[in-house]
Amino acid sequence: MTKDIIILILLLIVLFLTYLINKKKVKKIIYKSKIKKINISDFDQIFDEKIISKNLKGPKEDAIIKSFNISPQNKIVGMTSDYEAWIISALSKKSNKIFEFGTCSGKTTYLMALNSNKDAKITSLTLGPNQVKNLNKESTDNKISFRNIINESIYEKFLFSGTDVENKINIIFEDSTKFDESKYINKFDLIFIDGGHTYSVVKNDSEKSFKMINKNGIILWHDYVPGKQSAKNVVNYLNEISKEKNILNIRDTSLCIFRNRD
Repeated sequence: MTKDIIILILLLIVLFLTYLINKKKVKKIIYKSKIKKINISDFDQIFDEKIISKNLKGPKEDAIIKSFNISPQNKIVGMTSDYEAWIISALSKKSNKIFEFGTCSGKTTYLMALNSNKDAKITSLTLGPNQVKNLNKESTDNKISFRNIINESIYEKFLFSGTDVENKINIIFEDSTKFDESKYINKFDLIFIDGGHTYSVVKNDSEKSFKMINKNGIILWHDYVPGKQSAKNVVNYLNEISKEKNILNIRDTSLCIFRNRD
């Protein structure tokens, strides 16, 4: 009997270690995306690829962007990947009026300012360090996501502060659930939603964005990652709203995208 128990324990340990090693692969199998995946090159012509050789394609001139890297020592929470940052930056090149829910360190804000034309205007909404104490957690809100809101709302200055493109950017320090979108109806070409990841905040930011986006404008959401605990509410909301709206998941990213045809 003792031998059988030892074998069982060893087997469980092997299974557990195998799961840890292949955690991402296992999650992809268990937590399948309920939103249709697309290649970004199929969404907008700015991402059309040029053929370099029979086994190599690259971006056309329109999709070449200005970019930068940040030292890991900054320990910034929830940054976009290089590929995601490229997509957002390329779309910024053809957008004059841009809105962002969730400034955090200002990395994405800075990229959008660097790559949009000189007359473009970017409005970014964020919580200031002294405002997080007034937040209320709803019963439907994920605990980790609520904690992350606090951890990401620590900045008063941003990566673009003091740069040549800072004059393009208007920062609004306000709780997005209290933000009055009425003066921004049908105004924006591009909206990036990457603020609080609790259900109530994602729902609020999305519903306001659907009013604020202009015809043929684009909305992007960050952190659509089925199986990731901190993204649970983002996934749940987008799965629900995608039954009514033509929301797509960009392949090889955690970005979802929507173009307003109304």
